[in-house]
Amino acid sequence: MLRLLFTLPLCLLSPLTLATTTTVDNTQTWLGYSALAIFAGAYTLVILEERLQLRKSKPVLLAAGLIWVAIALYYPGDAQVGEAIRHNFLAYAELFFFLLVAMTYINAMLERGVFDALRGYLISRSLSYRQLFWVTGWVAFFLSPVADNLTTALILAAVVMAVGGNNAQFIAIACVNIVVAANAGGTFSPFGDITTLMVWQTGLVEFTDFFQLIGPSLANFLVPASIMQFAISKARPTTEQANTQTIKIGGLIIVALFLLTMATAVSFQSLLNIAPVYGMMLGLAYLKLYGYYLRRKCSSWSHGIEAPPGSHHDEFSFDVFDKIAQAEWDTLFFFYGIIMAVGGLGYIGYLELASELLYQDFSTTWANIAVGVLSALVDNIPVMYAVLSMEPNMPLNQWLLVTLTAGIGGSLLSIGSAAGVALMGQAQGHYTFFSHLRWTPVIALGYAASIALHISLSGI
Repeated sequence: MLRLLFTLPLCLLSPLTLATTTTVDNTQTWLGYSALAIFAGAYTLVILEERLQLRKSKPVLLAAGLIWVAIALYYPGDAQVGEAIRHNFLAYAELFFFLLVAMTYINAMLERGVFDALRGYLISRSLSYRQLFWVTGWVAFFLSPVADNLTTALILAAVVMAVGGNNAQFIAIACVNIVVAANAGGTFSPFGDITTLMVWQTGLVEFTDFFQLIGPSLANFLVPASIMQFAISKARPTTEQANTQTIKIGGLIIVALFLLTMATAVSFQSLLNIAPVYGMMLGLAYLKLYGYYLRRKCSSWSHGIEAPPGSHHDEFSFDVFDKIAQAEWDTLFFFYGIIMAVGGLGYIGYLELASELLYQDFSTTWANIAVGVLSALVDNIPVMYAVLSMEPNMPLNQWLLVTLTAGIGGSLLSIGSAAGVALMGQAQGHYTFFSHLRWTPVIALGYAASIALHISLSGI
């Protein structure tokens, strides 16, 4: 029983499809035990990232290589091992290029001052603490489906930090609210979270089907927010008024191009039956061509000298490759390590064990609810990969349920989502693991309310 409890969070990690799994169960061989130990050690270092100051991509990259080396030694000369590695790598490649384009656009909008203008506008409104609590929550809920939950949380946390000053209680509660709202908002859009993107790319849930989760996602945000607001004063902060930031030339056009890129990705999937990543790559061409236009308008161009990357002496100065270079490479390499490492665990046979534990011993509904709780302890990305890999025979409403729970389950703990982890670093001393844990029972009420609402609306 002890081994079962220890391996459950880890055996839920596997490749995207069953094609890479072996028919032989090697979970109780030296290969299975060593691979599990390697992954457990790497993931422990990931959890301790902030304390050790060790980037999370480094241990998982090492784990991925060691696990597949062990598999190759266990199956010497087996061609299926090479095929399995290629399959997992191709699955990662689609996710990599999709995220790279999205990150490039976000960095371009950051450089053009789009998000600074939003932050300056909110600060300049002279809102009360409680009003700011609600405004940042609502903005997080509706911005995260487009800008992703991590970026949204970082932007709005900067707002509450600027306005909150020394009001530690307000900053802590507002950060909790932002994390919950951003994670909730990210569940009803394929662009709001990595897990929703993975589900969409498999074709199990169509783009428009995600909008069925708006109501449950809203319940997940409103229930805890309605309770937490009473812990926040109605007084107005005494911080200095922020100067309204002006969006640089081309900023709003880049926003429009980003929306056009998302529309292109959606149309590729729904109209042409082409993977959305190809639509995103076409959208990158939109930005590169517009960047060329901006550089042609740059004063240094007419003198035959290109402006250096990041130059601010000319508002037309823009280098799209500089924005690509600023992508979150640690996150992208982390995804590579996770996909390849868990692909190895799936090849060894932990997929079958996880499938039996969840979708055979429990009802589908309870299994999907458990996935959300597990995502608060183990990152929701490998958990969702595991569910997709198991390929349980579920109707659309159940796929929407597991998409919902995997997205909002990470809000139960501060370490359960990228947004929470990032805010612990940004608001050190104010927003901590324990300040979030204090409100976990209230967040759990929202988690239960969202699930109940989805079940009642879908007739599960």
